[in-house]
Amino acid sequence: MRNAPTILHLDMDAFFASAEQASKPSLRGKAVVVGGLGLRGVVATASYEARVFGVHSAMPMAQARRLAPNAAYLVPRFGLYREISEQVMGLLRTLSPLVEPLSLDEAFVDLEAGGTAWDEASARRAGAKLRADIRAVTGLTGSVGLAASKMLAKIASEQAKPDGLVVIEPGTERALLGPMPVRTLPGVGPATGDHLRRGGITTVDEIAEAGEDELVRLLGKAHGHALYAMALARDERPVVAERETKSVSVEDTYDVDIHDRVRVGLEVQRLADRCVERLRRAGLSGRTIVLKVRRYDFSTLTRSETLRGPTDDPAVVREAAGRLLDAVDTTGGVRLLGVGVSGLADYTQEDLFAQARAREAVEETAAQELPAVETGEEPAAEQVTAAERRWPAGHDVRHAEYGHGWVQGSGLGRVTVRFETPDSRPGRVRTFRTDDGALEPADPLPLVPRRPEEAPGVSAGAPGRT
Repeated sequence: MRNAPTILHLDMDAFFASAEQASKPSLRGKAVVVGGLGLRGVVATASYEARVFGVHSAMPMAQARRLAPNAAYLVPRFGLYREISEQVMGLLRTLSPLVEPLSLDEAFVDLEAGGTAWDEASARRAGAKLRADIRAVTGLTGSVGLAASKMLAKIASEQAKPDGLVVIEPGTERALLGPMPVRTLPGVGPATGDHLRRGGITTVDEIAEAGEDELVRLLGKAHGHALYAMALARDERPVVAERETKSVSVEDTYDVDIHDRVRVGLEVQRLADRCVERLRRAGLSGRTIVLKVRRYDFSTLTRSETLRGPTDDPAVVREAAGRLLDAVDTTGGVRLLGVGVSGLADYTQEDLFAQARAREAVEETAAQELPAVETGEEPAAEQVTAAERRWPAGHDVRHAEYGHGWVQGSGLGRVTVRFETPDSRPGRVRTFRTDDGALEPADPLPLVPRRPEEAPGVSAGAPGRT
């Protein structure tokens, strides 16, 4: 391990919820919950005000509503979050060429590799400047941890939350880790934690005292060795700039179980197309098609088929996913479907036989297309119209008379909109018919207005809201 705290871990504070609060003045300082709002939705992020009531990420949304009935419940705006994430990752890359993103709002940075820090004082300066730059560019806050290893830097950023900076000085690691619960260490989830607890081990110190042999006996060779090393604060993992993508997948959970076999097939086709879109955006192809089906009783089945070569052809992926579905019994109902592609490559080797079979299947379907209504599918033009008139809670709209706003809620043919922008005062609320021609979906506004001539980098002195 290093002798200076030059590995930085950044974790944005309640990222999705904080972005929503920054863009909606009426929600600042209030409980905000972002996630799926359907019957089976889960919480993606909760603001710190919502966490006071016990709401946390991955919690069923129904439970969150019981705990915090007066919170604002919003549908995620991933386009906005990705845009902010790109700004933040750009700032990290000015510190070092070795930036390892873990998610949209979290990353490791090797400050030493960028010549940005070489001792504790320079690391502190880099961390403080990064936090100021993030606030200036995005209007949001992030917590920074600095240590001599990735594991400890992440622990430090957790201690820094919210909106803080914590440095773990080399030489103090064992004393810091000792009294912490075992769940603090990476890779110790609920199951491993319970297994250790049954063995009388509840703290990191007790892991070290138990010894490597006992951990191997309890957890197996690989996990036991790794956990013992972490308990002794040993972590030699480097910051890796490019993490290899192993698979690309998409999945949907349905509010009501799907029983109609035709509908299940159509959903699988749609998911296959979405998966290929994501594959192509990443400039990748793959040779193994994976189907995931979670049935009414929560049993989950995964089926896969490996093609002759990698492909990014939607017809090929649809046809393979359809074959996999043929082997799955969905009689009792389906609550989740997913389609993925693995065995990735950055080139394609078209499976001509699969394409030919797919074209034949399409032609057969077209020949039987007359009773389209029997499948429950509307004509394409009507589908577009219906999609255009959906008003997800929290999403941006623009009214011809009142300007920019966001959807507070909709139902019974009405949509309620609050008209405000990131730089305005809390706005007024108005209600319209959902088919009001003056109201239309809009793109999110930037959280921090920027002058056109301002370069994409950042200045720590740039104006930002507090």
